[in-house]
Amino acid sequence: MAYLRRGTLFFTTSPRTPLKMIPEIEVLEKYFEGTVWNPDTQVEFIKKLAEGKDFQGKGSAKDMALSARDRITRAPKALGFVDLKPTIRLTEPGKQLISGKRTEEVLLRQLLKFQLPSPYHKEPKKFEGIFEVKPYLEIFRLIYELGTLSFDELMIFGMQLTHYLKFDEIVAEIKQFRRMKAYAKSSYKVFRGEYLHKEIEKIFKDDINKGNTQTRESKDKSLDNFVRTKSRNLRDYTDACFRYLRATGMVEISQRGHSLSIMPEKKKEVRFFLNSVDRKPIFINDEEKYKEYLFDASLPVLYSDDRIRLLEQVSENIKSSEDLSKNTTEQLKDKLDEAIQNRKAAILEQQVRDLKEYKEYNDVISTFEDIKSNSLYDAPLILEWNTWRAMTMLDGGDIKANLKRDDKGQPMSTAQGNMADIICDYGDFGLAVEVTMQSGQKQYEMEGESVSRHLAKLKKETGKDAYCLFIAPKINESCIAYFYSLHKMNIAFYGGQSVIVPLELDVFINMVEQSYRAGYVPDAEQVKEIFEYSLEQAEAAKDENEWYAKIKDKVLNWL
Repeated sequence: MAYLRRGTLFFTTSPRTPLKMIPEIEVLEKYFEGTVWNPDTQVEFIKKLAEGKDFQGKGSAKDMALSARDRITRAPKALGFVDLKPTIRLTEPGKQLISGKRTEEVLLRQLLKFQLPSPYHKEPKKFEGIFEVKPYLEIFRLIYELGTLSFDELMIFGMQLTHYLKFDEIVAEIKQFRRMKAYAKSSYKVFRGEYLHKEIEKIFKDDINKGNTQTRESKDKSLDNFVRTKSRNLRDYTDACFRYLRATGMVEISQRGHSLSIMPEKKKEVRFFLNSVDRKPIFINDEEKYKEYLFDASLPVLYSDDRIRLLEQVSENIKSSEDLSKNTTEQLKDKLDEAIQNRKAAILEQQVRDLKEYKEYNDVISTFEDIKSNSLYDAPLILEWNTWRAMTMLDGGDIKANLKRDDKGQPMSTAQGNMADIICDYGDFGLAVEVTMQSGQKQYEMEGESVSRHLAKLKKETGKDAYCLFIAPKINESCIAYFYSLHKMNIAFYGGQSVIVPLELDVFINMVEQSYRAGYVPDAEQVKEIFEYSLEQAEAAKDENEWYAKIKDKVLNWL
């Protein structure tokens, strides 16, 4: 059980994106269902999780039980996907989530039920009455009411929406912030920083007046350190909220504007649940009734649960002479899903055509520049998506990105941890493309081994030769050394030699520019030549630095 603290909302930050819950919930169900959730089980869970290919991160070596609780008692338990008392079990929403069928709808229902306080999140007596809110519901309401809601507006003001009756007050404060921003004489960065500092001092006025400014992370009791720590916490919670809302498919994001808005075709659905879902938390002191409500996969009722509305949605999305009224509700939802998937496929096909004709060239290059300048909301996601666009444009292979897209074909979340970011099929050979924004030693720790594992998986699945491009704004020396050594080692686990070519983002952009200027579409053999050259130079070079320099020179003149 968690206790609420006075001041601001919080949102689950573990995992950062909701779909990453799925493989971990599957492990929990497969190996631990029916057992008691205790420190022993928690340690065994982390060990079992680490054996899987989906595992990301190392967890806490000193306290594996803590790592397990961090992964399971936050999002999976809080959102009702697992029940841990009296023994571990998957709930009906949890079973639906791991089924992979209509996951956006499943997630939406559970987010709309998340409330503060609850039997899972108690309010200390001295703070009673501060919290009375369903956070995701009210943030949806803010977005709908305001048209758009920026990251900073949610961080500075939306996080103060601890009671649903404060909604109008928060809307007024955001509008005032927008007016003052328009007249600010300083830069937006300075204006925003001063505003945030002032709001944090207001939120935590009592603590500051009493001198309670020491944080768990530091012994520094200064006001500046206190404000910085609270700012980081607000940013983390806001980022998590953005990602979970985005995963429902109800909102779209402006990467350059760092803002959310309701997808136009989803406005009727959002308006419906904003008007129908009770804003007040329920069963605050009755855990059994709360769990019964939280674990009910049919609650709350959504727009498409009504047959008449659903028939209307299906009719709008498909052209058919079939008598749709003969279908069950589930069959109608399946038809609607199929129609949406067909539309997404058509959008993707058009995107590919436009890319191959270089119609999106300027936007691709501009987006890379935005990534380099760190001006986008989710640079890792957009780097993955834009690299797919670039690979599609610069050569004639069949290029597939493993990221998740929304109904408009725009990127929603990065590839899952058990596969390459991008897979290119060139007929007689394959190419895995891995991208990362990580730098320094963390790049090697987070990406090194997984890149070679993904390449081995591609070789095994296709049964043909395969290579890998590894792209990052800067390449760490440890990665260069590791990839160089793999050229020279015949490891059965990795399917023999692993030919992985690391490229700095600027070098890759140069490849794309050469392709644009060439006036013809490069062929598969020109792509393959890069990797064959890499293999030759790994044998001839005296060390990894000479090999890397020659590879870079080759790529800079690949056409």
